[in-house]
Formats: sequence, structure tokens, C-alpha cells
Amino acid sequence: MCIIINTLDTTLRQADRRKRNDIMKPLPITPDILNVARRVVWFKTPEEELADPIHFLAHVMTFGTPEDLKVLQGIVGNDEFSEVLEHAPPGVFEVRSWAYWHLRCGRQPVPPLPTRTKLMSV
Repeated sequence: MCIIINTLDTTLRQADRRKRNDIMKPLPITPDILNVARRVVWFKTPEEELADPIHFLAHVMTFGTPEDLKVLQGIVGNDEFSEVLEHAPPGVFEVRSWAYWHLRCGRQPVPPLPTRTKLMSV
């Protein structure tokens, strides 16, 4: 049963990633952006993470430093950050960064954080 649930969870995550990839154009792969990806997403290779720009930018928006944002300056703007908020992956943002980025992008009122869907017991 655990294998079935893990397989279903992986399938749902892959479908979410494909849906997010249709929303935002890929980011250019530069040494600086690869370094940011390596720092803010420690559980994937930078190349894997950059294949899902919304997931990557959500991590930058939550865990990034001002230096990380400087790397993205001129490549990513408020429109892209707003798209990330609109299609935010559950479990990445915490309350403080969620509120900050909504204020920075002029999105008021701040909605509740995205939540993970629960799998039903089998």
C-alpha cells in the first residue's frame, strides 16, 4: 500500500510540475543562476530545479538572499513573481515570505497559504 501511495504522490507532483511549466517560460541557465539554484534548492540538481521555474522562484522568494535576487534582476520581474504567487507550490512559502511577496507585488488582500492536498486512506 505504501508503494501505491508513493507512486500516486510522485504522479501528482509530476502533473503539477508539467502544469506549472506551461505557465512560465524557462529561465536562462547561467553560472550565477545555477549557483542560486544550488543554494536555495538543496534536494535537486540545479538543472532539475531550473526545469520548473515556478518551483525554483518560489524557493528563491522564500530562502533567497538580496544577492540571489540581484542575480535574477533583469530576468525576472514583478509579473513573474506574481505568477509564482498565483501558482505557488504548496509547502514552499511560509507566512512571512508569503505576506512580503504579496505586498511587494501589490496583491491585496493576502490569501491563505497554499496547502497540500491530503491523500485519503485506502
